[in-house]
Amino acid sequence: MGGSGPGTLLTEQSDDDDELHRDEIFDLISNRRRRYAIRYCKEATGPVSLSDLAEHVAAWEHEKTVEEITSRERKSVYTSLQQTHLPRLDRAGIIEFEDGEVELTDRIQSLDIYLDIVPENSVSWGVYYLGLSVLSCVIIAALWLEVLPTDSIPMLVYPTLIVVLFTVSAVYHTVDNYRYRFDEIEQE
Repeated sequence: MGGSGPGTLLTEQSDDDDELHRDEIFDLISNRRRRYAIRYCKEATGPVSLSDLAEHVAAWEHEKTVEEITSRERKSVYTSLQQTHLPRLDRAGIIEFEDGEVELTDRIQSLDIYLDIVPENSVSWGVYYLGLSVLSCVIIAALWLEVLPTDSIPMLVYPTLIVVLFTVSAVYHTVDNYRYRFDEIEQE
């Protein structure tokens, strides 16, 4: 795939290989430590030192301030970031990690599209909107077949209800997605 947009993180491969790359992207952002590292880098105005990054990630993980974390907690995160997480993000082209400095690349903006979080025991937004569309079609068909009452209820109430349902759903969906952007990830 060439060009820009959500597919820019996927390398130019055959369509059969695209799913593997999406899985890799999901795997990259599935780790809380990597998400915290990305969050801290997004909050920074430029490159950050591995030292500062490790302190903040350790603080978020242990629900402490930077001043409260122990050297052991800091060192554990530092080592893990240096040896595992940052090289992996660097190989994926999401960050540049060199000489103890970490900086996000432009590719980070493309990751937000992959964060359509679906809580357990819930349906995806796609299925939700499909259901809402089916309900809308049933209401419109019932109006055409004159099955719904239009004497006591004005006919425009039904299409207005459909528009309101889609509008409220879209606003909620937008707010919900914004909560899961990397720069808005709260401490877990």
